[in-house]
Amino acid sequence: MLTSTHVPGGPNWLDLGTPDVEAAVAFYRGVFGWEFASAGPEAGGYGFFQVGGKTVAAVGPLTEEGASSAWTVYFRTTDADATAKAVEQAGGTVRFGPFDVFTAGRMAGFTDPTGAEFAVWEAGEVQGLDLVNAPGSASWIELYTTDGAAAKTFYQQVFAWETRDMPMGEELVYTVAGPAGGGVETMHGGLMQLPEENLVAGSRSEWHPYFEVEDCDATVAAAAEGGATVIIPAMDAPGIGRLAMFLDPFQAPFAVITSASA
Repeated sequence: MLTSTHVPGGPNWLDLGTPDVEAAVAFYRGVFGWEFASAGPEAGGYGFFQVGGKTVAAVGPLTEEGASSAWTVYFRTTDADATAKAVEQAGGTVRFGPFDVFTAGRMAGFTDPTGAEFAVWEAGEVQGLDLVNAPGSASWIELYTTDGAAAKTFYQQVFAWETRDMPMGEELVYTVAGPAGGGVETMHGGLMQLPEENLVAGSRSEWHPYFEVEDCDATVAAAAEGGATVIIPAMDAPGIGRLAMFLDPFQAPFAVITSASA
């Protein structure tokens, strides 16, 4: 669960970059019942996905040259400029440097050493997402990476995350991560080394969100009907819940889960 959204290093914002905002809004409305609220004419088409008037994510047109549709995970920072320096020192890349978003806050975008893109948010008037862990909102984040060891070291250096390795069978290791000092109760995401067959097939490092849903199987059906590609059909993860993963109609990866404790 996302229990550390207001702690430095915790995920506190999500947005979707897409080539067609109107079509993306229609797709996610069909999957999650999300409402859309524009951020206004000065925001360049950016707006908010909401459940009951509470913001659960955001969406906007692609703005970076050569960018493809994707969900971006933002991590809370108290100093975006200092985080940009930490990213470079740890071997990452600054895609765009820190800048103010009106009076809402300050943001910057980065790429980790394995190629996964992410961003940070230094809160101003906007602290972060209004709702997490409830149906229709984010409840977990996950990194698929081409180099699990390098990724773990990088995020530990940049955000001082605590990590815990959990073996999955004979070859795979799933690493859970959370802010320093929080212990197991504040773990907010997972890091997983891509298997060799995925690497051979050309898979690349990427972060993706999990959204909590009341009925995983019904959501899979709704997503497929709306034009999504099902990557991982609905499956049970003992003690965790029932989950599935997709590419939306514009190839942005995301996942859903009906948590065992939900």
